[in-house]
Parts: sequence; C-alpha cells; structure tokens
Amino acid sequence: MRTTVTLDPDADAVVRKLMRERKLTFKQALNAAIRAGVSTGQRKTISYTRTKSMGIPKVPLDKALQLAGQLEDEEIIRKLALGK
Repeated sequence: MRTTVTLDPDADAVVRKLMRERKLTFKQALNAAIRAGVSTGQRKTISYTRTKSMGIPKVPLDKALQLAGQLEDEEIIRKLALGK
C-alpha cells in the first residue's frame, strides 16, 4: 500500500535511528517500527493495586454531597462578603 505519512519529530528520530543502525531504507525502517510497536501491544500484564484501610470516616460519607454543597456555599458567602 502506498500512502503519505506525517511523523512527529520523535517518531522520525526513531525511524532515522533504525535506518542508520540496520542500514535500512525509510520504508523498511518505518515498517519495522510499526511491527515492533504492534507486537508489544499484544502482551497483557496483570497489575494489582494493594488496598489499605483508611480507618473509620470522621464525617458521615453518606452525606458527602451535602457536606460539599455546604462548604461551597460557605465559600461563596465568604467571597461575597469580601466583595470578590
């Protein structure tokens, strides 16, 4: 297939480096870079996130939105009082 490709400067540097190191044409280096990038995406690594107890909440979290609203209202009142 024939197409026009616009490479970012970092991608161009990778292709040019492959060309120098392996003595490849631009086409060969670009195809090699694409194949290398695609083949690394096939590996699936499983990652785990360790959890940690944060203790008992200091405020009732079932009212978190209400608390956030109250804090926001207080901040608006404070700014109005300062004339901001």
